Amino acid sequence: MFALYIAIGLVAGTLSGLVGIGGGIIVVPALMLLANIPQLTAQGTSLALFVVPLSIFAFMNYYRAGHVDLTIALLLALGFIVGSISGSKLAFIVDHDILTKIFAVVLVLIAIRLFFK
Repeated sequence: MFALYIAIGLVAGTLSGLVGIGGGIIVVPALMLLANIPQLTAQGTSLALFVVPLSIFAFMNYYRAGHVDLTIALLLALGFIVGSISGSKLAFIVDHDILTKIFAVVLVLIAIRLFFK
């Protein structure tokens, strides 16, 4: 299983650096589908990646190239803090099957929106 987890991290990190997606879009479904990990555990594990600033290396590459707006990033972070606190508490209240469906719908809607942009 160690190799599987490393492979998931490699794919998530590569896609995160390549197209700027959050690792959770890859890590959560991969842990659920490939490692048969429950969704809440997959979500918590994915969030643990961000406790240690792993994305700092990709951020620095984009920053050095002049592709980071720090003002927008800080404003997003303020909203993200509030949203992540309330969202994580809500995740423990919502039924597991409904939570999985919400996650799937969000991914599909994002994909459709990006495809037709």
